[in-house]
Amino acid sequence: MYVLIGGAGLVGLSLAQKLVELGHTISVIDIDPNACRYAREQVGAMAFEGSAVSTEVLLEAGIRKADALAAMLRSDALNLAMVTLAKHYGVPHILSRMRHPDFVEPLRLAGANHIISTVDLAVSTMVNAIEYPQVESMMHFEQGQIEVLKLSIPNNCYVVGRSVAEIAQDSRFPTGSLIIGYQPHPHEDLTIPNGSTVLEPDSTVLIVTKPGSLHQVIDFIEGCK
Repeated sequence: MYVLIGGAGLVGLSLAQKLVELGHTISVIDIDPNACRYAREQVGAMAFEGSAVSTEVLLEAGIRKADALAAMLRSDALNLAMVTLAKHYGVPHILSRMRHPDFVEPLRLAGANHIISTVDLAVSTMVNAIEYPQVESMMHFEQGQIEVLKLSIPNNCYVVGRSVAEIAQDSRFPTGSLIIGYQPHPHEDLTIPNGSTVLEPDSTVLIVTKPGSLHQVIDFIEGCK
């Protein structure tokens, strides 16, 4: 895909780096010449020096052929302007960073398909890390309405030796939660389990659930026999 990123700050450059590693063609727009030079020389992206809300710069960067655009500028107002221009030029997939919740609806109305609140995500991640230190990682989807957590299976816990189907049918396993990934041992690949997959000690699971069920899921998985 050809992806345009507005803003070569830490978030914008990190996103560009990941997308380049995945094989996408990336162009970054920023007013800072040093940031543009870094994007070219260190990240491997194309870079256009200038304002990401300038139609001239956007057209030079190829906005008409972009498959996706990410507005990662320093203010919500600038991101809103970039999203509006991206919609005008027919970009099919538009993402925007958001700092203040007042901009959720304007960004959505302007055409943003995905709105990421970096402050909310950071705070939520830190709160979860404090409340649930046993969780190896946690991802948030749909503005925090869905959580995916990575959790190790202790040796003596209740779910060891039980199948995914048995766990799903257990009345204590929260409704709407699902085991979607399984890694038998640290050196093995993560797989998609089926109902007959049996959980082994020291294995790892990926579980999708709702925020209100997090504590219940963790207590169930870690419960001792």
